[in-house]
Amino acid sequence: MQETTMKYGERAIEEGQLITFPNPRPGRRYTIEITLPEFTCKCPFSGYPDFATLYVSYSPHEKVVELKAIKLYINSYRDRYISHEEAVNQVLDDLVAACDPLYMQIKGDFAPRGNVHTVITVEHRRSA
Repeated sequence: MQETTMKYGERAIEEGQLITFPNPRPGRRYTIEITLPEFTCKCPFSGYPDFATLYVSYSPHEKVVELKAIKLYINSYRDRYISHEEAVNQVLDDLVAACDPLYMQIKGDFAPRGNVHTVITVEHRRSA
């Protein structure tokens, strides 16, 4: 008999939100770099899993994104049918909406599948 109750990790992912906190050094330009080596999603055409390392680099403005919140947010993609291009663009859109950085770059380095290696890079610059 298979248990159908949601596990605590699945519940945390489902309930997760991108949480921010005040930038401890507003007015100082600095860079935060985050590596997320376990990104997964599903190909919208075949349903096969896609695996990637996401690299997030940003200069905060007034808010910084909390790291556990990013982890839960990224894990929410594991069962989504989404292209490499849309996944990386959506992550950028959501992180920018959460923290309104001065600058942000997301690079998605997808593991080769079928002898094809894809790297998607997207950027955002805050308008003055």
